[in-house]
Amino acid sequence: MDGLKTLEEIKAIRRKLKEENLKVVFTNGCFDLIHAGHVDYLSKAKALGDVLIVGLNSDASVSRIKGDKRPILLENERAFILSNLKPVNYVTIFDEDTPARLIRELIPDILVKGADWPMDKIIGRDIVEAGGGEVKTIEFVNNQSTSNIIKSILDRYKSKN
Repeated sequence: MDGLKTLEEIKAIRRKLKEENLKVVFTNGCFDLIHAGHVDYLSKAKALGDVLIVGLNSDASVSRIKGDKRPILLENERAFILSNLKPVNYVTIFDEDTPARLIRELIPDILVKGADWPMDKIIGRDIVEAGGGEVKTIEFVNNQSTSNIIKSILDRYKSKN
């Protein structure tokens, strides 16, 4: 998986990109069951800069955040899918519940989250702004979510049985 990088690899890449004056955009999430909403969001995030780095919650992190029945897809599968999406340049997996440490290590030029996050609740905002970067939110164009997809599948299964 060419786009999947360890923390040390992604830090070295970030240093090189900074030397080349390329604008690095960072976002993060679970990205369990990739859907059109994810792809739209990632495309809009990439359009804000030159390189898009995605911090991907590990399986253990997803389970702590979303419950013991998640993730549906394992971290290596999720990382493979993400790293092969056109807007995504690099993926790195983190095990903490928040990407604060990763953001602190990378200090991206632009930190992006969905517009469902109030600006004052965005983890790493203080770090990015102190480093001279910007924090932006992206509106969702559809009402898709992995949780809604799972619910729809379960509802259809229940109605047939």
